[in-house]
Amino acid sequence: MRPTINDVSRLAGVSIKTVSRVLNNEPRVSEATRARVTAAFATLKYRPNMAARTLAGHRSFQIALACDNPSPYYVYEMQSGIRDRCLLDGVRMIAQPYDHDSDRLIDDIESLIDGSGVDGLILTPPATDYPEILALMARRKMRFVRVSPGTDLDLTASVFIDNVGAATVMTRHLLALGHRRIGFITGHASYATSAQRLAGYRAALDEAEIAFDPVLVRGGDYDFTSGADATEALLALRLPPTAIFASNDDMAAGVLSVAHRRGLSVPTDLSIAGFGDDAISRFVWPALTTIRQPTRTLGYKAADLLLAAEFAVKRIEVPFELIRRDSTGPVRSAG
Repeated sequence: MRPTINDVSRLAGVSIKTVSRVLNNEPRVSEATRARVTAAFATLKYRPNMAARTLAGHRSFQIALACDNPSPYYVYEMQSGIRDRCLLDGVRMIAQPYDHDSDRLIDDIESLIDGSGVDGLILTPPATDYPEILALMARRKMRFVRVSPGTDLDLTASVFIDNVGAATVMTRHLLALGHRRIGFITGHASYATSAQRLAGYRAALDEAEIAFDPVLVRGGDYDFTSGADATEALLALRLPPTAIFASNDDMAAGVLSVAHRRGLSVPTDLSIAGFGDDAISRFVWPALTTIRQPTRTLGYKAADLLLAAEFAVKRIEVPFELIRRDSTGPVRSAG
């Protein structure tokens, strides 16, 4: 038979009300008691009756992720982090893809809210910064958390990494290897992260007293093809770069494919750096030097904010890390 809340109560040695408080993530439970109840959930493989909980508490015990990102690795990691946090509270996650260029974007998100009755929403770029969506959420008086926003930072709950600082660290790494002509591939212009990472690249050049050369910057769309196209343009320059820093790993993989096709040795002839530390950064050869953006942690933290018993406008910064691999090396000497 399916285990019940009474079974959990007996195994954990607590009252049914305490089990209910743990299920609803209420604050009036000690950490030791919460751990004991959570362990009982796992032992019994307890699954809460969603319909009964909804009727009792006027909540759907569902949250939604609205995500539009060309990288399947980013989407998977974001969903995984949110799902991991939802499992702790017996909450269901609904993943809703959207097209940020669609004329129906606002209608689609409002239909998601009305059709599912979700208790809250997590927004990823670029929807995090759309004024129409922020106005919709304010009008609906609904809990929502933004991932990596670029505007109105203190007005809503959000999780993020320091994209400017991370891109600065990566560019410093390439400069320390002796590179002075460093190509940079931006992400899609509608993403705040794209401008932030470009700002970090420029900041590191300024520190090194190297003049910014706009010819070395090419636009991308955060996908493999745009990274390859941008690389073709950069390598066609009269003075091509000795290193290329792409704003995400999918585009960096595109850079690497062009380098291989042209018979360039990486990193001897061309150093390549990415951003994200997605799975693709380890699948390609040579493995990519990149910035570890802990996407799964960002998703987990976003869900944690959304599911808090007392919802508050908080900003949580998650640390990044420079990951050195074999795709970057010292600049090749002129001799």
